[in-house]
Amino acid sequence: MKIKIKNRIVVLLVSIFTLTLANAQVQTSDDNYRKPVIETIHKIETIFHVTINDKSGLLKGKELDYADWRIQQGNLEVSLANVLAPFDLMYFMESDGTYTIRKFEYARMSVDKAKERLSFLSDSYTNLNDWETRKKELKACMRSSFGLDKAPVMPKSKPILTKKRIYKNYSVENIGIEILPGVYATGSIYKPYPLKKKAAIIITPNGHFGDGRYRKDEQLRCAMLAQMGAIVVNFDLFAWGESTLQFPSTFHRNSIASTIQVLSGIRLLDYVSTLKYSDVSRVGVTGGSGGGSHTMFLAALDDRVTVSVPVVMVSSSFSGGCPCESGRGIHLCGNGTNNAEIAAMMAPKPQLIVSDGKDWTANVPELELPFIQRTYGFYGKKEMVQNAHFPKEGHDYGLSKRMAMYPFMAQYLGLNLDKVKNNEGEIDESTCVIEPKEKMYVFGDNGEKLPANALKDIDKLYELFGEKNKKEYHVEK
Repeated sequence: MKIKIKNRIVVLLVSIFTLTLANAQVQTSDDNYRKPVIETIHKIETIFHVTINDKSGLLKGKELDYADWRIQQGNLEVSLANVLAPFDLMYFMESDGTYTIRKFEYARMSVDKAKERLSFLSDSYTNLNDWETRKKELKACMRSSFGLDKAPVMPKSKPILTKKRIYKNYSVENIGIEILPGVYATGSIYKPYPLKKKAAIIITPNGHFGDGRYRKDEQLRCAMLAQMGAIVVNFDLFAWGESTLQFPSTFHRNSIASTIQVLSGIRLLDYVSTLKYSDVSRVGVTGGSGGGSHTMFLAALDDRVTVSVPVVMVSSSFSGGCPCESGRGIHLCGNGTNNAEIAAMMAPKPQLIVSDGKDWTANVPELELPFIQRTYGFYGKKEMVQNAHFPKEGHDYGLSKRMAMYPFMAQYLGLNLDKVKNNEGEIDESTCVIEPKEKMYVFGDNGEKLPANALKDIDKLYELFGEKNKKEYHVEK
């Protein structure tokens, strides 16, 4: 009796499965050929002999009209894009034959897509004249996208400088400078001490690393470069560090942040260029991560920059995940560009691209560097762009990366590397003093020295550029 019941259950299950399968296979225009997306993805796997992972369950419960009709025989990438795009999803090629589904990220693409983009760009200009035309177009568009063409003139107020601290071979003072009416850029200026002759200028945009310009890594590179003979300016990101006295950190992800950060670098360079011992014929810029983005931007936009060292940010597959890097649409300029092409805008001037194996710069030696070298080749200066790659390291501006940067800056800015070497002839950072962040404040321990005219309204900041703040959230005034 039990055997008969079991047999009947098996028969019933088989019948249900067969009926379900039959129903699944029978699709018509009556229901718009609608089916679960995951089934179409499995079909794509079978057709193209690949593995497609949905680790985050992004396809769960999703159905699509005309699903299988979207498969294009012989073209895996187009098929995936056709099926995923209606849900604001995209694919990433992890390795040959393996793909992962992710939410759409405007600033990120898979390496295979980046290769296609670089190939397209390479085909679009093949000589110096064509490149110069392209570069001029990109530069004009970037300036407009950032809003630099609409920026009010810099106020004539005097910079606010703190008392100078003197250490071995260098000095430090903090600066607050009004770059726009009521908007202050805050940072520190490191100078050779004593300063008795012309010195190179180095601007160091801050990145998104914890503690910002107060962190040990940033103080070390600024102090070392000052000892080598440069006037070095490090400054806060927008709505970061002392900038939060004016604009809360929630506003750092407003697109206007990228405009203010670019403008801070330009106008701090304007100021430092007026100092008695500044040599405006020798101007360097270097920063890591988000500071690497702004290193490229400043080098591309400001012709005064003569040496550039962008760190862990030159990538054709990633344009910067923070709106302070990619929020103004500059990567849409010229019908589409990327950080590799923006870095190439530095050509033919000296540039050291620092990359590593554990972030989006992992492919620089094989992918981005040859593309950028090609552009330098138009000028007959291919050797002027170099790459220091650290395949086993991650996303930072760590010791090995600084040790690659120091000799490069010394060589092309005429700095004295011997000033920072020990008795064994090694570059030695131990002579640098790491200050507590309270000592690096411009406006006092509690912001009590912030000027009375300091702007604190994000909407009015946008209005300075003739724009409106479109962000959905606002901080109470």
